Amino acid sequence: MTTREPFRKSKDNLSLAPDSFYAQWRLKNGAIPFLRENQETPPEHLLQSIWQHQRLLRNQLVTLDGQPVRILHPGFLNRAGGPDFSAAVIRIGDAPPCSGDVEVDIHANGWRAHSHDRNPNFRNVILHVIWDGEKPAPNSPATVAISKKLDSPIGQLSLWLNSESPENFPERLRGKCCSPLRELSAEKLSALLLDAAQIRFRAKAAQFQARARLVGWEQSLWEGLFRALGYKNNSWPMQSLAEQRERWMSPRLSAFDLQARLFGVSGLLPSELTRAQLSADGYLRRLWDRWWREREEFSECLLPRSVWRFSGQRPANHPQRRLALAAHWLTKDRLVNALERWCAASLDDEFLSSSLLEILQVKNDEFWFWHWTMKSARLKKAQPLIGAARVTDLAVNVILPWLWIRCVEGKNEKLQNRVEHRFNVWPAAEDNSVLRLARERLLGNSSPRSLKTAAAQQGLIQIVRDFCDHSNSICENCGFPGLARSWNSVETAK
Repeated sequence: MTTREPFRKSKDNLSLAPDSFYAQWRLKNGAIPFLRENQETPPEHLLQSIWQHQRLLRNQLVTLDGQPVRILHPGFLNRAGGPDFSAAVIRIGDAPPCSGDVEVDIHANGWRAHSHDRNPNFRNVILHVIWDGEKPAPNSPATVAISKKLDSPIGQLSLWLNSESPENFPERLRGKCCSPLRELSAEKLSALLLDAAQIRFRAKAAQFQARARLVGWEQSLWEGLFRALGYKNNSWPMQSLAEQRERWMSPRLSAFDLQARLFGVSGLLPSELTRAQLSADGYLRRLWDRWWREREEFSECLLPRSVWRFSGQRPANHPQRRLALAAHWLTKDRLVNALERWCAASLDDEFLSSSLLEILQVKNDEFWFWHWTMKSARLKKAQPLIGAARVTDLAVNVILPWLWIRCVEGKNEKLQNRVEHRFNVWPAAEDNSVLRLARERLLGNSSPRSLKTAAAQQGLIQIVRDFCDHSNSICENCGFPGLARSWNSVETAK
């Protein structure tokens, strides 16, 4: 298996969908609106998902009047009144990047039909996203049509785009599925969660498949790694940086040189040097001396600082620190090959996480082992740039789906099964608020130890996304309790 293999196009990319009881039930009960190509106009909420996850040919986006559009940040989904997305950062034509809102409609005339033109809440909309059309609405902002700019057929997108965790979750009370789920044995509950996890896993794999068609396998991996290093609030600026990798990457640069270039291009290099922390100032001065000589060369791909979000995150997750880690990975020039060897190696399940950590871990960094950010005080104890918890997130969300879909495309069933097994048995990731609430609401159990594998956690999140997110807090018209009651007999029949 090598990243230089030509991309083999599947005869039917929808075959990535698992043929399981859970997969069929979610379609049967309408949790997922399956669409066929050229059959009908997609619903507006699917267009919102396409925009939110940027399942678009982003380098081909143009307004209806022919201006190129560069999406630096798609914005944050707004579930309250007003525009669909807030705080987007977009560059249109040769104008500087600007921050504002994005509104998504089926047709251009939705701008006036929905009274957006008279609503003061829509004054800050900088881009109107529509499905199809040739002319913008009168007095509307710049408009872009996306029907011919999707990175995959609409049928695939409708099948996969309910795989990300929801922004909100119904209020804190147990759902109607809690009772039938408690009647399942531990073995059968585990099997149900694993079936649901396969939907989520293959959705991530399908996204890598779609991206690889355009940019190749290695680039799709780097984009996934950068996106994951951005966490929730900074995934899109990190993605935008990765998409410019061929522009700023030079194979013979040191980790420090790449750090200087990445910090400069990202807009994260402080504009002023202070004397607050002497140890930091020496490093900052060296960064500036390095970046000063080449910043004009990269002026066209600079990100504005406004695309980054710093509130509500741990110091260890600061984007400066994550870019410092990425610079070390890039200088190795062996990371992709190391991951391929790791995929092919026979490893005991108990050593999966530690063996991947060994590949991703940085041996030393004279500055970042001792600082959380560029201006923070020196730590009393050295802190590695990556730990076991972050390795699990990268494995489940990026590395294993990327390896698996490459095995599928290469028709290597043995390695495909090996990667799938590693996903199924990988130890549980860190707990989070969505999992805590989902355990209480669906399982009647608040203990994180009830989900022993990362796959079980992923399966529970998928159930929330497929069913809870499409119902209300009293589970009206939810199909999942029926699935839970049927699971015993289905498993017995198997």
